[in-house]
Amino acid sequence: MLINTPSKKRLFLAILAVVVGVFMAAVAPFLIQTSLDRVMQALVKVAAQKPSYASGIMLFSILYPLYRGIIFVSGITLIVIARSIYQGKEWTYPVGLLAAAFPSSGGMFMMLPYVSFVDGMPLPLIVSVMGLLFFFCFILVRKINGSTKLAQFLTLTFCGIMTAHAFVISVGGMRQTLTRPEKPLYSGLEGWVLAWSSPIQLISVILLFVAIYKIAARKTEGWWFAVVAAVSLVAINIPTQIIRTTMTDATSVDYLIGAVLSLVLLSILLIPRFKKALFEESEA
Repeated sequence: MLINTPSKKRLFLAILAVVVGVFMAAVAPFLIQTSLDRVMQALVKVAAQKPSYASGIMLFSILYPLYRGIIFVSGITLIVIARSIYQGKEWTYPVGLLAAAFPSSGGMFMMLPYVSFVDGMPLPLIVSVMGLLFFFCFILVRKINGSTKLAQFLTLTFCGIMTAHAFVISVGGMRQTLTRPEKPLYSGLEGWVLAWSSPIQLISVILLFVAIYKIAARKTEGWWFAVVAAVSLVAINIPTQIIRTTMTDATSVDYLIGAVLSLVLLSILLIPRFKKALFEESEA
């Protein structure tokens, strides 16, 4: 429990919340804009040679600013709740973790286009690392039973990993769907499977963000949100990978990776000892 955590550790978490919050609100927006500018400049050149990449210009010009806004509000949230963190108020735990999950996940999403089209160290990685710093510290520094801490660390971390991976796949599917040669028609199963998969990926991302908050708040519905998201991702990723591999010239294994990560998350969720540790109070 946060209230049982020594005051020095609570002070550390409160100061860290302010530092990370200020970074997310005052520094990250400029890093994200710089990243967007560099990605756009590179994409314009690539799209001139490969028109199928043109949709990325539209999608990234919307999604980068959208995530920047979410990260900004998350940073303000950490600053606002910092005093309550120091006071040991338990409600700050799920709120703080969710606020840190957005830059962690968003930074990973924004990093992949950067790595694909821009040379040098990816600036969005800094955003992701800062979010993860608070995310992991908040889980590990609190004074709580070791089994509960381990269960939360594994469950919440994999929920966070899946928000990033599923969002990336969702955007990738949208990008390819928007620039399909036969637009507005569909070529068949190999074409419209992306239009089937992308919304499911996005819905699962939302479910997983909700699950992070609910599981951290020790609400059993959070476990169900995570299970539904994991099963949904396995159920869509496996057939999508098979269809894309056998019916097109696509060689990417992103959907297979998504299925494997989802199975790992589902396995963690279904371990009775972990589930019990997540929701039953125990002494530290």
